[in-house]
Amino acid sequence: MTHLHVLDGGLGVSVQDRGRVGYRALGVPVSGALDPLLLAAANALAGAPADAAALEILLHGPRLQAADGPVRVALAGAGASRVLRGDGSAEPLPPWRSATLTPGDILAVGRVEAGVAVLAVSGGMTVPVVLGSRATYARAGLGGIAGRPLQAGDRLPCGAAPDGPERVGRPWRLPAGPLRVIAGPQREHVDEACFAAFLAGPWTVTPAADRMGARLAGPRLTHSARGAEIVTDGVTPGAIQVPADGQPILLRADCQTTGGYPKIATVIAADLPRLGHLRPGDTLSFSAVDAAAAARARQEQARLFAAWRAALSALPPAGGFDATALYAANLVGGVLRGDED
Repeated sequence: MTHLHVLDGGLGVSVQDRGRVGYRALGVPVSGALDPLLLAAANALAGAPADAAALEILLHGPRLQAADGPVRVALAGAGASRVLRGDGSAEPLPPWRSATLTPGDILAVGRVEAGVAVLAVSGGMTVPVVLGSRATYARAGLGGIAGRPLQAGDRLPCGAAPDGPERVGRPWRLPAGPLRVIAGPQREHVDEACFAAFLAGPWTVTPAADRMGARLAGPRLTHSARGAEIVTDGVTPGAIQVPADGQPILLRADCQTTGGYPKIATVIAADLPRLGHLRPGDTLSFSAVDAAAAARARQEQARLFAAWRAALSALPPAGGFDATALYAANLVGGVLRGDED
């Protein structure tokens, strides 16, 4: 095991993995990465397991120094970084490729231009597991580093750099267009015209947005005779609640486990990663689909991501070619005398 020293914690940076599954009955949210596919992409570039813990960056990235061994790092998302080598040299590290830090090197991650970004390391961030996950849930102080965002002075345990070349890939893109939803489970709390207005929008993400959810501003939705409250029941990331003011609340990874507002629709699993990239001022609309279409969308997304991962390529070493791979190749079989017909 090696470590990264945190010189600057950045803004909105936390340790996240796939989330804390199996504890919602106890009131513990799932949490985890806002975009699990982006997490898996960063881990693939860094040579870590797909669900390994990494750093999720919401606004501005951290400054990290390799401490006691080489570490492979990779940034996925709309951000950029640079590496300050121990010998005083500096080099840019664009997203969608990995690099190896040696002791004394500093990685400085800049501002996230859109959505979220994920910084992965070889072997993952091996902070302690709490209730089956390393994910940070700051409201309850669970997981991550003392259950809070990253700050200067932290030490991040991680795996050593793997053998083999660094990797590069094309940017992983999420689809655009309306967010796809399945109606319900309390669809009957608005009438047909109101539900059509909900789908059409447009909706604007307000400043009241965080990892728990986002309040939307748009046409006022009026409730049916069933009213604006229900007997409290379970909620999940992707659920869309409509309180008495008629302005929807879109729940995200850190959402509570129960609620008393009617949920008129739920974002399908394939579009949940898109919720993590919403920022105040963004506009959106919705499109209703059925369960069969939602299942097909998830299968297609899995197929596309597998193809993206399979297309990752090795970067040549700093010297320009991989001598070990060259010498290991069977080149003798191609030798000609020169006097053949």
